[in-house]
Amino acid sequence: MPSGEADHQAISRRVAAISESATLALDRRVKELRAAGNDVISFAAGEPDFDTPQVVVEAAARACRDPRLHHYTPAAGLPELREAVASEIGRRDGLEVLPEQVLITNGTKQAVAHAFTLLLDPGDEVLVPSPYWVSFPEAIALAGGRPVPIPTTEATGFRVTPDDLDRHLTPRTKALLFVSPSNPTGSVYRREQMLAIGRWAADHGVWVVCDEIYDHFTYDRAEFNSLPVVVPELQSRALRLNGVAKAYSMTGWRVGWLVGPRSTVEAAANLQSHVCGNISNISQLAALAALEKAGPAVEEMRAAFARRRMAMLEYMDRVPGFECPAPEGAFYLFPSVRGALGRAIGGQKVETSAELAAVLLEQARIAVVPGEAFGAPGHVRFSYALADQDLAEGMARLLRLLG
Repeated sequence: MPSGEADHQAISRRVAAISESATLALDRRVKELRAAGNDVISFAAGEPDFDTPQVVVEAAARACRDPRLHHYTPAAGLPELREAVASEIGRRDGLEVLPEQVLITNGTKQAVAHAFTLLLDPGDEVLVPSPYWVSFPEAIALAGGRPVPIPTTEATGFRVTPDDLDRHLTPRTKALLFVSPSNPTGSVYRREQMLAIGRWAADHGVWVVCDEIYDHFTYDRAEFNSLPVVVPELQSRALRLNGVAKAYSMTGWRVGWLVGPRSTVEAAANLQSHVCGNISNISQLAALAALEKAGPAVEEMRAAFARRRMAMLEYMDRVPGFECPAPEGAFYLFPSVRGALGRAIGGQKVETSAELAAVLLEQARIAVVPGEAFGAPGHVRFSYALADQDLAEGMARLLRLLG
């Protein structure tokens, strides 16, 4: 075996079965093309294009000079950050949360991994509304569980109902994944819809894992609500996952959190103490500054995304073969591209949304994520978290190629 080449017989079946994150793979390809001198406009990014607020950067610089932070700190997170997260939830949701119910994690992605590791034994099932974020099925499988996709469509606003859940319920169902606002669709559940779903979960003794990372980004009359707040009886069987990555443009700082029953969070802290120990102290102090001082920056981003959303929808109306419902949250569009398939585009026959995405990248130098990555062939995901001039140029390239 050549030096450095992995012996696949030595790799566990669970790890060997993992697919690379489609969004990160696409990001790598975009960077390769740019490094080779190509002008690529990426609608694939799952992160704001804004700089981290200066008040956050300054707090991190001060933290670097604090000798206390040069050493190990509690694995569950700095006490002052845990308290700030609990206070923020209380202020926004009117729900009393103790700092002991908060675990600080290396980004929300680690909170996702912890949540399923905590809840699942081998063979346990998790109901996963589809389309879904690319890492959810992999995180469930790595924890020994089985993801059970529940298809949704544009006709239902990409939302599930209790009847949908009933059809997929089995004796092995342990948890329901609930995401609102959604990546990739931008759908936001109404309060009455959440009441029905929350009561279904409570009646069946099903845990709920709530990804709330896009909670600050809703538009028109849509509002963010947290499922265990809407249905209080769920609070003893719910985990809430969030962080500073999206709302404060801090994707690279890697600070998230898991909020849940105290005993569950204590178990998660034990797990984390063996996985990574404490989270970067510098990043934790930066996150504390974000929560306490960066509120105006959040609203500035939300207003920019609202404007770009409307511009993108106007462009989408002009793209042949695309049908795009208006998203109510996050910063993505998820149009159906079925009307553009089955014909030659740029001299190449395109049959699938994955092939369409490849043609857009190679011929128009536009990066989008194909719906196959989200369990929804026939769609592509466009992020509108990019500069206004890039957005306009990228859509002009799309129209030139498909028009």
